[in-house]
Amino acid sequence: MIKKLAFIPKIGYNNKGNVRALARVGTNPTLDWYKGVKNLSKIEEKVESLIKDKIENIGYELYDVEYVKEGKDYYLRIFIDSPNGIDLNDCEKVNNEITDLLDEADYIKDAYFLEVSSPGIERVLKKDKHLQANIGTEVNVKLFKKDELGKKEYKGILKDFDKEKIVLEIEEKNIEIERKNISQIKTVYNW
Repeated sequence: MIKKLAFIPKIGYNNKGNVRALARVGTNPTLDWYKGVKNLSKIEEKVESLIKDKIENIGYELYDVEYVKEGKDYYLRIFIDSPNGIDLNDCEKVNNEITDLLDEADYIKDAYFLEVSSPGIERVLKKDKHLQANIGTEVNVKLFKKDELGKKEYKGILKDFDKEKIVLEIEEKNIEIERKNISQIKTVYNW
């Protein structure tokens, strides 16, 4: 069951009366690398498989899918990208293309809010393809807990990665951080 909402000024629209589609261009809520909720991850995988081709066929890249519970509400967030950037019209176009697919597939039994947005300027890097695309880029790495040096956060140039670790260059020194200890990796935009 998808929650019904009316027009939301400045941040979204309701194109069919049955889906809240927030087009929050340039925003990206904090995402945890390891969600720990297998059911949510399976829904994300199913939704990604369902909508990926449709989104690519209309000229966009499916950057990520996130299904989370915040408070008492569930959110299905679809992050899209394009070489030309993403604006409100792009979000609306993608929303219109995927809404019926999601309704027909009915993977999500709970009421949820659908949000379509860009991944933002400072992007969360969750997948290997995101890391690969950002080799040589400055990133901020947050850990679940303080490491042996007493640090919980690092900022440096992403040099390399594999399944076990990432390599950051910080002050001309390379350090390795185990991926299992990472809660979030995000690109850094110097304002």
